[in-house]
Amino acid sequence: MIVVVMGVSGAGKSTIGKLLAGRLGWTFLDADEHHPPENVAKMAAGTPLTDDDRWPWLQKLNLLLRKESSAVLACSALKQIYRERLTDAIAESRIVFLRGSIELIRSRMKQRQHRYMPASLLESQFQTLEPPVRAIEIDIAADPEACVAEILARLH
Repeated sequence: MIVVVMGVSGAGKSTIGKLLAGRLGWTFLDADEHHPPENVAKMAAGTPLTDDDRWPWLQKLNLLLRKESSAVLACSALKQIYRERLTDAIAESRIVFLRGSIELIRSRMKQRQHRYMPASLLESQFQTLEPPVRAIEIDIAADPEACVAEILARLH
């Protein structure tokens, strides 16, 4: 099974995704590590990515996921069409949506330093976000361990 842990920047995708993969004994993949340099430069400059910027990146991630039997991917996957692209031709997948208020996430982003995602892009992420219809929805107000425990309970 492939589990995509998705949400806006600062929602805790990498933290929760790593913990989840560790508990399951599965491979963990961080989508941020697979952006092409031009996407990274664009985001670092405070410019939101376009769909055209994302397609090659999403295709690369899908190809990586197809090689895995069991993996957790941390990826923004803000639109339904992105989630469909990520899980295309994958027999079994689940989406985990990390949900939180813009105020909570903004406060968390102020406490961390991301290598290229400035807090100024948070508003555009919320504007782009299409909450998934069928997903395990997790309130990120809880600590990461509690979030992972809830995900595990709902996966099984």
